[in-house]
Amino acid sequence: MCRQVLQMPYQSIEVWRKRLAASTERHVKLVALHGNEVIGSIGLEQYSRSRQSHVGAIGMGVASAWQSKGVGSKLLATALDIADNWMNLRRVELTVYVDNEAAQGLYRKFGFETEGRLRNYAVRDGLFVDAFSMARLR
Repeated sequence: MCRQVLQMPYQSIEVWRKRLAASTERHVKLVALHGNEVIGSIGLEQYSRSRQSHVGAIGMGVASAWQSKGVGSKLLATALDIADNWMNLRRVELTVYVDNEAAQGLYRKFGFETEGRLRNYAVRDGLFVDAFSMARLR
């Protein structure tokens, strides 16, 4: 999973505890569990600027062993239900590596469209790589 997400790998459990504890009405975090094991997570953040309060951003990841088993779909469906029915967001956006075709397919399944290519967007394995900006409007 670490290779396909835009976060720093190998962060401590304490860092993740603080992130999960920091949920607010504008920043919702959800995890998927199998027993006591975290197998996926998603964050949905509503922008705080008044002229962008109708916009939210999603970041998510699913453990490699659990990909293509519906975990990502359940996380994304739940986050979008919150975005649509509780936060009243009109636009939800995200970034995804250009070579992560499985994730792009998942996002398209939920109505996301590619809006642009972000060149040299992140460093992965010591190389600069591109990402797509995707969004879903309602």
